[in-house]
Amino acid sequence: MKASVERNKKLIRKEETKIDSIIKNNKGIQYIASKKGYWYYYENKNSTDTLHPKKGDIAYFDYEIKDLDGKVIYSDLELKGQTYRVDKQTIITGLQHGLKLMRKNETVTFLFPSHLAYGYHGDDRRIGTNEPIICRVTLTDFRPENK
Repeated sequence: MKASVERNKKLIRKEETKIDSIIKNNKGIQYIASKKGYWYYYENKNSTDTLHPKKGDIAYFDYEIKDLDGKVIYSDLELKGQTYRVDKQTIITGLQHGLKLMRKNETVTFLFPSHLAYGYHGDDRRIGTNEPIICRVTLTDFRPENK
């Protein structure tokens, strides 16, 4: 058990070092460190709306997934038109938290360590074991569950 804990700590440090390098090399971008263990920045910020998706809302979003080198894993065309019932459906942990930070018509880029993405298992297709990812997400709309 102790060996497993140490292995995971080492993995997280390695991933965070790579993410830190990305942040330092993009000096023109203002990254925000979340309390949940990921980083993000706004590409398009909505300063007029005040509402965020909350539990039970239906969120409509588009996104794209890249590896930390910027290579597209899943394009926005492949992943266009996503629907998610906030906190009532299963999606990767990073997106569960990240979508609740967003307002309608915002585009946010998230840097997720693997434990907040697809974890040890990957996605059985293109995302490998323990692979941190970059997600560029546009929240197109959200509505209360009963509407």
